[in-house]
Amino acid sequence: MRLSRLAFLLLALPAPALAQSTASDIPAIHYKAVPEWPKPITGDKGLPAGPWNYIQVTSVAVKKDGNILVMHRGDDALLEYKPNGDLVGPFGDVKFSHGKVMPMLKDVAAAGRKPDMSGYQAVYGAAGCSNCGAHEVRVDAQGNVWAVDAPGQVITKMNASGHTLMTLGTRDKRGKTNTLFYLPTDIAFAPNGDLIVTDGYGNDRVMRFTKDGKYLGEFGTRGNGPGQFQLPHNAVVDAKGLIYVSDRDNQRVEIFDSQGKYLRQWEHVGGVSSLIMTPDQHIWLGGVLRDLDGKVIEALPGETSSGSHGGAIAPNGDVYLGLLSGTVKKFVRQ
Repeated sequence: MRLSRLAFLLLALPAPALAQSTASDIPAIHYKAVPEWPKPITGDKGLPAGPWNYIQVTSVAVKKDGNILVMHRGDDALLEYKPNGDLVGPFGDVKFSHGKVMPMLKDVAAAGRKPDMSGYQAVYGAAGCSNCGAHEVRVDAQGNVWAVDAPGQVITKMNASGHTLMTLGTRDKRGKTNTLFYLPTDIAFAPNGDLIVTDGYGNDRVMRFTKDGKYLGEFGTRGNGPGQFQLPHNAVVDAKGLIYVSDRDNQRVEIFDSQGKYLRQWEHVGGVSSLIMTPDQHIWLGGVLRDLDGKVIEALPGETSSGSHGGAIAPNGDVYLGLLSGTVKKFVRQ
């Protein structure tokens, strides 16, 4: 059984994204949008065959060789492209869950949600969808590719050729232990190689592991106060080891030291999903660029609502955003 495309998009769209900030006065200074990226599909006659059938684009990553990985929820959930938009082909040996993460229905939440309970749940079986587990893709400093399968409860490390090297979590087994996740959302990389995991939709914590996957510790509880989370959705780490976490449902970014001690927060930034750390130590919150104190610098053209679900920056400064509407946007640094 399949939901209609409209219903599917509405169910999959996070509630905060419907009411994000639209600061249209933020200047777009250094970037120009590429009209169509990647290159359009052509049929066997060499003629245009319509847009890519991504269903939803959840994330984008830039490989160490410069090629672009697009994570989406259609068939072949990871596709590799050249920067000019040419398709290289499917990437990786990972298979994603057909489960679907959904916000808890409002009447159910009002009647039975406890203060320490997540506002999200996963739906499996006939109510799921193809590759809906595809949630986030990241590339570490060594060029390894990490894929987050939220309802699959796992994060997979692949080499640059797409072969699995390591798995964090246990597939299809949820929990809140040193080794089990409940709907994880993202992974980030500290300068010393430590892994930072936001365990996210079902749990309310950020976890720390060594580069080999050994558990180091965790921080966070359910709530709205300093150091608490309603939805730790994405994370990045700066050159000093400070951890920046988008607490999406509280519409803020919280900053912690390398051990997880709360330091400060940026409030009222909207329900941001995507965080991208730039080489010169700035952060794209969706389509809005901020310095490490949270000050707005500029925005990508037409992207001040911060509506992207995941994105990446290339070494030359080009920015790629993945949108749940089923599109990828590329912005060229001028």
